Amino acid sequence: MQDTKDDLRRRIRGQLKAMAADERARLSKQACLLLEKQAVWRKARTIFFYAPQPEELDVWPLLRDSIAAKKTAALPRFDSATGRYVACEIEDLTRDIGSGQFGIREPGGHCIAIPPNRLELILVPGVAFDAQGHRLGRGKGFYDQMLTSVRGTTCGIAFDEQIVEAVPVEPHDVHLNCILTPTRWLEA
Repeated sequence: MQDTKDDLRRRIRGQLKAMAADERARLSKQACLLLEKQAVWRKARTIFFYAPQPEELDVWPLLRDSIAAKKTAALPRFDSATGRYVACEIEDLTRDIGSGQFGIREPGGHCIAIPPNRLELILVPGVAFDAQGHRLGRGKGFYDQMLTSVRGTTCGIAFDEQIVEAVPVEPHDVHLNCILTPTRWLEA
């Protein structure tokens, strides 16, 4: 199973690296516009975002817009004591964001933790997804650990190239409610 997952990760990462930066930016903007049209987005008052890596779909403009709209916006912060991520509120992008454990932007230590059951919409990055709501992450299991305790709508965020016929799954892999791409909204 691990070899199958690793092969899929390599294939998808290769496709994403081959995308031009301006194409990634255009498709990210298109996906953000599609997400804003969804009822789950409009109703959500507490949204959990992610800090996109260079090859990931960029939802950062929606984080900025959510803060301006007085929604509660959160990002993951790595807690080295527990080896897990916790959701922390972001109120000011300049003051509240720093470089985290793995060089990923994350909330500073002064940002308040939000209980996972308060998150209404959880935007989830990944390497690959399928239409049944399965997700292939980076391989460390951090998101799967966190997602086991959320009650809100979980939404995978991906480029169309990241949607595959079937993601190999194991018992600990968490099922998502929906998947957003620049061209599709898939409900699992």
